[in-house]
Amino acid sequence: MNPIRAVKGMNDVLPDEIGRWQHIEAAFARSMRLHGFREVRTPYVETTGLFVRAIGEVTDVVEKEMYSFAHHGEELTLRPEGTAGVARAYVEHAVHAKEPVSRWYYTGAMFRAERPQRGRYRQFYQLGAEIYGDPGPACDAELIDMLAAFLGDLGIGDVEVLVNSLGGPLTRARYKEALVTYLTPRASELSPDSQRRLLTSPLRILDSKSPIDQALVADAPSLHDVFDPSDRDHFASLERHLQALGTPYRIEPRLVRGLDYYTRTLFEMKGAKNKLGAGDTLLGGGRYDGMIADLGGPVVPAIGFAAGLERLLIASDNVPSSPTVDTFVAPLGQEAVSYALLFARDLRRLGVACEVDARGLSLKSLLRRANSLGARVVVILGESELRDEVVQVKDLVGHGQQRLRREEALHAVSELLRAPTAGHP
Repeated sequence: MNPIRAVKGMNDVLPDEIGRWQHIEAAFARSMRLHGFREVRTPYVETTGLFVRAIGEVTDVVEKEMYSFAHHGEELTLRPEGTAGVARAYVEHAVHAKEPVSRWYYTGAMFRAERPQRGRYRQFYQLGAEIYGDPGPACDAELIDMLAAFLGDLGIGDVEVLVNSLGGPLTRARYKEALVTYLTPRASELSPDSQRRLLTSPLRILDSKSPIDQALVADAPSLHDVFDPSDRDHFASLERHLQALGTPYRIEPRLVRGLDYYTRTLFEMKGAKNKLGAGDTLLGGGRYDGMIADLGGPVVPAIGFAAGLERLLIASDNVPSSPTVDTFVAPLGQEAVSYALLFARDLRRLGVACEVDARGLSLKSLLRRANSLGARVVVILGESELRDEVVQVKDLVGHGQQRLRREEALHAVSELLRAPTAGHP
């Protein structure tokens, strides 16, 4: 019988890999808390209409990539991204009436029915955050600066920060008209996807990866040429704040990203091209000041971002795995097992993560097992220890070893685990 395998593009994360995931998640949560963000958790399944309204009916996500299904008369979808669900929760619970500014962050699985490739999967994990109630541009600059620092904390090299502005709705409408006027005489030269987008979502052509499209839009009008004064002031202030923060950035006039809801500030961060290749975008986001009203709420300005966790893992492959346990308890012989279980329970009550191996292995095998689990301390209980009513405590880092009474041993293990290891004061 053939074994059952995971669905292609939906991957297992095994215990020996999870430490790297947890390291990035913990660094992200720490950065979020330092900047006043609080965690929000939304359902994996939402009504299909939410994504059609929030993301845009003619986006690739809605047209091609959503896992949608009918269930008891409801049209439902596995969430393809995080922003729409978080915005829905903000509106549904009338958060605007409770606080003037909300800073929320999230982590979790997303689902897109696309061709799996390195760093892009059908079930993938995102880190993201949203700010509601602040029109920027100061909070936009702070968010960009925070994310650049976060990538630096992960040890990701060669990070490049790209920024742009789409302007407000009127600017976007003017630019759409100018772009269509420019491209219509050249429509037959565009790629098939861009020919379709010219009729439905022409700004997306600027984001095309097709070399033919890129050459055709190289001389297209610039968004910045049709900014109104408020858009120009907003973007100039964003630049001023980024410069004050010392955040390196580059203006990319062709940056539009793939979703229809963006307004004004847009940004992407690229890096680790030697590991990610052409798909070196690590995270991206922007301002979406119209979404809350579009979902039935009041007019509330908003900005957010998302990062693919799998891409961060590839880009930061030097992130260390965490040890499985702090202490390994090794009973030698069956008579020592009960005492070992009791001693391990007392260690756990002191906050020490430990494992007891009661399989009756040799001391050499038990020490090998302790090393594989990343334990710093081994507690050895053999016949002589039971007879003398002592515990043998072995420091695998400092290579010290001592025989101690029970209470002394509990204290000694705690002290050893608090002591610094080489290179980690």
